Amino acid sequence: MINHILLASLGLLAAAKPFDCGTDTAHASDDFLKSISALYEDNKNGSPAARAALAARDGDNNSHIEVDAVFHIVAKGEHKGDISDSMPAAQLDSLNESYKDYGFSFNLVNVTWTTNDQWAVGEGDSDLEMKKALRQGTYRTLNIYFQTDIGHVLGRCTLPSSVGSNADPSVYANDGCNVNANTMPEGLMDGFNKGKTAVHETGHWLGLLHTFEGKSCDGPGDYISDTAQEKESTEGCPESKRTCPDSGQDDPIHNYMDYSIDSCYTGFTPLQHDRMHSMYNMYRDGH
Repeated sequence: MINHILLASLGLLAAAKPFDCGTDTAHASDDFLKSISALYEDNKNGSPAARAALAARDGDNNSHIEVDAVFHIVAKGEHKGDISDSMPAAQLDSLNESYKDYGFSFNLVNVTWTTNDQWAVGEGDSDLEMKKALRQGTYRTLNIYFQTDIGHVLGRCTLPSSVGSNADPSVYANDGCNVNANTMPEGLMDGFNKGKTAVHETGHWLGLLHTFEGKSCDGPGDYISDTAQEKESTEGCPESKRTCPDSGQDDPIHNYMDYSIDSCYTGFTPLQHDRMHSMYNMYRDGH
């Protein structure tokens, strides 16, 4: 008999190529879009004095930020054995290794384990129902829902937005990231099982967009000046690719906010570092 885990792995791999994420500017608040547009224009056109004033307003981007995190493992009954007890700790290690050079660390304060066939798929009303039942902490607590049967995408995440001071948790009940559980280290998703899908989605939670946002060689793209213009997302890990030839730059295939396979990723840019700190200080710190 062919091993059922092998069959599951092959099926997951076929369904997952290429990487797809359900987060883009269509899911962003007007407040968020105005903020990143202002930051982009200030950085691109502002004087040194203006940039210094912006940095003072947004806080010290060189400070270290420790983020409390809660992982929710949500499985269909038939798939709960696919996620081992060691995988959440390995996922935490992947997050911390990926963000250690960018001023963030993650403190895993809890792991919940739930068997629920509807929640494991995470669509429609059942997704919000799941989050209302499971979410923990404040607006600055990263909640990641690792679902065994999330469909269509490997992950999606909410972008930060203003929720007001002392907001009731019901206001931000949907905040957090949905991630295919099989992308965790040791998971069944070949090519995407080193934990980097959660790294990518956490980048959204911290205020980053895809490097290919807008899918155009014109315009602001991801609203960050030092990520090369990119018209098409990356599949796999090509030696190089250049979808905007006139830019004179290769696509940022090694950037966590592209769609490369896990082994292709190497990091963020300096201005992505600054953007994450600005967004955290602006929207999440103090909640």
